[in-house]
Amino acid sequence: MGGVNGSRNFILNCSAWDKIPADTSISVRPEHIGIAPVTGAVQNIGYSNEEDFYLPYFTAAKESGIALCVGDGAPDEKLQLGIKAVRELNEKAYFFFKPYPDERIYERLEWTEGLARAIGMDIDAYNIITMRNQAKLERKSARQIAEIRKRAKLPFIIKGVFSEEDVRMCEETLPDVIVVSNHGGRVDTEEGSTAEFLQKNAARLLRCCSELWVDGGIRKPRDVQAALAAGAKKCLIGRPFLAALAKGGIPEMNKVVASFLKQ
Repeated sequence: MGGVNGSRNFILNCSAWDKIPADTSISVRPEHIGIAPVTGAVQNIGYSNEEDFYLPYFTAAKESGIALCVGDGAPDEKLQLGIKAVRELNEKAYFFFKPYPDERIYERLEWTEGLARAIGMDIDAYNIITMRNQAKLERKSARQIAEIRKRAKLPFIIKGVFSEEDVRMCEETLPDVIVVSNHGGRVDTEEGSTAEFLQKNAARLLRCCSELWVDGGIRKPRDVQAALAAGAKKCLIGRPFLAALAKGGIPEMNKVVASFLKQ
């Protein structure tokens, strides 16, 4: 789960939140937090079996009352296992698709029908060079985004906004939700932190969406308070929850989720 360029953006993501003003009087509640849409449990986390990951991860999110976000990946089994776990929990979730060719996106819309609260396009996944070449990911145009959104008939999320080009895409497409993200610092993109990008661009982004979310390097309640003070409505968190789940299962992950909640 490292990153390119010596994990430079991962390090910046973690350190930058302390530089962002935080309103420590803000009460951090479950609706301010969601699980990051993670897949690749074998490659990224250390599970011996991919299927063993999704139901516990989603169950802990449900029990803690935080947003359930489902990721996509190659092969298709990763998304399908996430769908299976959501269905077992009788829940609805936010689904984030990789920018596959349009026909594969439309197929995914069918798979998630009746289970999705919203559909997200994980545009920064295009910057995972190995996956882009292997899975034939595309840099989506505004026209393609508009057509996918039309077919989804659900609130639409653009995740992975971390450049001026991304901001202009949002201004053209007007998604319901924008997620400021550099894929946890794992992808080949501009150097910098999501905290600083959020602080710099929040006002502009909020003019073209209903909600602004952020991820990357969020490790403590003050980080969430800083994000909320900067204009975000929800923070997506991955590694702290994943480490807890690996260490002690659902109870340990629930304990870590609770540690982020500050009244």
